[in-house]
Amino acid sequence: MTQTRTTRLERGRGALGPALELVHTGRAPTRAVLTAELGVTRATAGAVAAELEALGLIRVDARPTAPAGSQGRPSHRLSVAPDGPVVLAAQIHADGYRAALVGLGGTVVATAPGCMTVPADPSRIIDAVVEAGAGLLRSSGRRCLGAGLAVPSAVAEPDGTALNPLHLSWPAGAPVQELFTEALAKSGIDDPAGVPVPGVAGNDVNLAALAEHRHGAGRGARHLLCVATGHRGVGGALVLDGRVHSGSSGLALEVGHLTVNPAGLPCHCGSRGCLDVETDTLAFLTAAGRTPGPEVSLLQQSRDLLRTEYADPSVRAAAELIVDRLGLGLAGLVNILNPDRILLGGLHRELLEADPERLRAVVADRSLWGRSGSVPILACTLDFNSLIGAAEAAWQPVLDDPLAALA
Repeated sequence: MTQTRTTRLERGRGALGPALELVHTGRAPTRAVLTAELGVTRATAGAVAAELEALGLIRVDARPTAPAGSQGRPSHRLSVAPDGPVVLAAQIHADGYRAALVGLGGTVVATAPGCMTVPADPSRIIDAVVEAGAGLLRSSGRRCLGAGLAVPSAVAEPDGTALNPLHLSWPAGAPVQELFTEALAKSGIDDPAGVPVPGVAGNDVNLAALAEHRHGAGRGARHLLCVATGHRGVGGALVLDGRVHSGSSGLALEVGHLTVNPAGLPCHCGSRGCLDVETDTLAFLTAAGRTPGPEVSLLQQSRDLLRTEYADPSVRAAAELIVDRLGLGLAGLVNILNPDRILLGGLHRELLEADPERLRAVVADRSLWGRSGSVPILACTLDFNSLIGAAEAAWQPVLDDPLAALA
């Protein structure tokens, strides 16, 4: 019997990664679904699931309760291990940072926010965010298998340099991935083999789009466009068939620098009237006649204004102005990219929820496809989606080859 099971596992060894990804993304809630998705025998799927459970990555419920009135024996249920390993995820933004521990399934186990003026030396805030993450790990007692960092800049691949951190005081080309890996090594965060965990860095909206595609409002989309304004500026990302389209070197979809108002505000990129300065949080607060305060982030101030004072004519007019300019930019992207779904995050999500029909009408009117073929525009649904996306990047080597990652 042992020899038979070993043979089945050897036959299904290459299926461990795909099987783990199916459970991780919720697409294989039962062993029967896993068998069908992998295209293997029931016995091989059972051996693969048992191996992933032995690695501490998933849980197999061999005695699930059948729904009332159903017939036949219910299939074993599969879920991520609730006390399994985690990765360290971190995000740096214009108002500070946040660190988190994230398990499989995109589950945020613990978070630690930090507000600080982001210094010109990126190593200082990277050290701070890793220290916060190390504290979370010590408190949790969980194994750490990797670490991911989201930053508000285009990040060149594969070296991980932040090429245009326009809303931070960092120099162009800051080696954030290298600094992140060095900080992790100094912190003593090791993987199960006692080796310092690797660090990977990426653009915050690229990572948010990846998280939404796997765990949020982007599930099932083949061509997913995500546009978001967080603390400052506007970012965009395109997910094609489950993978972020990053271009030849990681610099694709810099949508913040589409011109939507030729006579508009000067942009940090040297142009004028870009989405980046015409539809971000500062643009909204300024259009509403509000002077930003230092107490909380610009994003939180904008959210509070929309939620509590939307009936104020100046606030409504500002929201409509930002929506019209955002719609103009989105229509141009629809005409070029032809996505099957658009997700909006940050302040753009709040604006969509405040007046969904106005934005959709602007996009439809400006789109080649018109109202009859307009693309669905939805709100991002994940809290901390950039953090979860940073975790996805850290989990990827485990999803690719669970055995190698836990060897």
